[in-house]
Amino acid sequence: MINLDGGVVIVTGSASGSGAATARMLAERGSRVVVNYSRSAEKAESVAQACEASGAEVILQQADVSKDEDCRTLAQVAIDRWGHIDGLVNNAGTTQFCPHHDLEGLSALDFQEIYAVNTIGAFQMIRAVAPHMEAAGKGAVVNVSSVAGVYSIGSSLAYIGSKGALNAITIAMARALGPAIKINAVCPGYIESGWHRKAIGEEATDRMVAHIKASTPLQAVNTPEDIASTVVWLLEGAPNITGELFTIDAGMGLLRGGIPARG
Repeated sequence: MINLDGGVVIVTGSASGSGAATARMLAERGSRVVVNYSRSAEKAESVAQACEASGAEVILQQADVSKDEDCRTLAQVAIDRWGHIDGLVNNAGTTQFCPHHDLEGLSALDFQEIYAVNTIGAFQMIRAVAPHMEAAGKGAVVNVSSVAGVYSIGSSLAYIGSKGALNAITIAMARALGPAIKINAVCPGYIESGWHRKAIGEEATDRMVAHIKASTPLQAVNTPEDIASTVVWLLEGAPNITGELFTIDAGMGLLRGGIPARG
């Protein structure tokens, strides 16, 4: 675990949703935060301003985590400014919506682009920060995965595969990089952030939310803040926990494999 008060944390994909909520929560705890975005500059600037309003020091850095040089730049700007890196939150992610039965709906390029961000990007970011954390003798990484990689449900087969792979490397890298660095993953179910509403529409999203609330034991859906609170706990607390996958799904996993995918 790390001390967030004065600690340096990089949050990839922090222009919106859970990444933005995590960056703001870290700032409220006194962390120095690297706010990262790929394309959404205005949203990221708003997040950075909110963090600064909490009294935090902030770096706003554009980077595409699918590119190794951008990952190394994200780490280097933190080192150049503050001299150390204490935490990393791999939140950047992408998908393509495609019914699972539509085997012609995804190309090899679709798989490659989704894996490049969701899986390879997280690996590259860990590789970029690892030497600095190891030199300090401590560091914490949280990968934001998905129940898609646990229950094989979700927006597309490519997304499922990318998150399953992310879960696997979370465990493998936790084993490889201890004792200095602990690495865990959170695996959220549906998050009410507006992302699905833009992708599949209001009506379809409302039906999905109603079904989740009606069928899960806690009858709830996640907010970005719900995810952020668990991420922050894994960074600053959770002693002696590494290589674990934490599902945040209102008890969906108790339903023998989750809610079946619907076309």
